[in-house]
Amino acid sequence: MKKGNLPETEANLLEAGKNLLEMTVQELADFMGEAGEAPFRGRQIFKWIQSGAETFDEMSNLPLKLRGKLAEQAYIGLPEVLEVQRDESDGTKKLLFGLKDENCVEGVFMKYRYGSSICVSSQVGCKMGCTFCASALGGFVRNLTAGEMLGQILAAEKICGEKVNHVVVMGMGEPFDNYDSLSRFLRLLHEPLGKGMSYRNITVSTSGIIPAIERFGDDFPQVNLAVSLHRADSRGRSRIMPVNEAYPLETLLKAVRNHTEKTGRRVTFEYALIRGENDSDKDVKLLKEKLRGMLCHVNLIPLNRVDESGFQGSSRRRAEEIAAELVKSGIPATVRRELGAGIDGACGQLRRRRG
Repeated sequence: MKKGNLPETEANLLEAGKNLLEMTVQELADFMGEAGEAPFRGRQIFKWIQSGAETFDEMSNLPLKLRGKLAEQAYIGLPEVLEVQRDESDGTKKLLFGLKDENCVEGVFMKYRYGSSICVSSQVGCKMGCTFCASALGGFVRNLTAGEMLGQILAAEKICGEKVNHVVVMGMGEPFDNYDSLSRFLRLLHEPLGKGMSYRNITVSTSGIIPAIERFGDDFPQVNLAVSLHRADSRGRSRIMPVNEAYPLETLLKAVRNHTEKTGRRVTFEYALIRGENDSDKDVKLLKEKLRGMLCHVNLIPLNRVDESGFQGSSRRRAEEIAAELVKSGIPATVRRELGAGIDGACGQLRRRRG
């Protein structure tokens, strides 16, 4: 794999050797061929890495000489799990991942009836500046690489002792602001020789980067799309979500309609309910007008506590009232079952703890 084909952040992280966690099956096969080894060794290495191997010594079906050569020229860049917090009320675990350059990100492991899910971060910090979200408080540092995103899953599986079968890219950062690494991550996750995860079991969230939404529908039509909406009027949305200045609400909704027509798949609108900000009868009426007839689902989330924001979440009762009103109007809606709130691991609460 040539560094010239990688985003700058990924290339920099490979200076000390090749991080094999970043590489596809074909790239590993090519890497083995260039090293004078049989290409099938690349497939063996890929399977070992995807099963959570951290060292080349664990790869028992590789010759000792090859393991030694790999240790000299490459590494497996799994993040270090620096801290695990468990919410005793629901079993959710929040993990603090330490990266190679000493930055940190958080991820959340959750249990549902259908299996285990992990919320993955895509950036260290965030540029979007949403006023109710903790992820942007420390500013933006850099994009994560595909391997760093995949590594969160592999490390979480080892710590939690369970396989992940659903992935949501809803942690720290704006995934579509890191589109190339996101794309590589999704393909690595889907690779049959690795995790083999169905694209239908993956959801990517965006605050509304319209060019990337259009591209995403072509590149990954089976991956679920979630859009952080949070207001149904453009002026109010700009006040709490600065991204609306670049990609206004009406244009965003048009892009989402085009996405559903192109893919035939329902889009989820995330709507964090903020007391006195977006939960009035007028707000609900406008939301119904904007979304009527769209292939969508509204995920209502009573805002989780972020002390620095100054906002308070709507009550659970108010959220249920709004959900009932939307459903009555023909718009599918539910109130999210919040997991991890007791450890600041719920929606909007992840932040960069170190670095």
